[in-house]
Amino acid sequence: MDLSLDHSEGHLLVRRVGGHTVTLIDRELAASFLLAPDQVVENWPVDSASMLEAGHVDALLALQPELVILGTGERQAFPAAAFMAGFLRKGIGIEVMDNAAAARTYNLLASEGRRVVAGFILPAA
Repeated sequence: MDLSLDHSEGHLLVRRVGGHTVTLIDRELAASFLLAPDQVVENWPVDSASMLEAGHVDALLALQPELVILGTGERQAFPAAAFMAGFLRKGIGIEVMDNAAAARTYNLLASEGRRVVAGFILPAA
């Protein structure tokens, strides 16, 4: 799915979402990653939503989000309650959706200047 959005200077945005890849402004990623408006953390060690546990929360919180978007692949899949609770305890909202919806939501919020962080889960090669 191709996304059309004017590129705001200084923000990393998603340009395209495929079944096994996500294309940012400047590169195509084929492994799970974290995305903030100013930073990409590649090779996030998660292959499915079922792998997520409380210990994975810290990597997302390190990017100082006000809201977390979790893209769980081609289909929406909810992670364990312990993972979700890690954000709620800190007062940070988290939304779970498929990667295409996560990309659209992330792009919109980032272009509004919001401090959104997205985790995109891509299947292992």
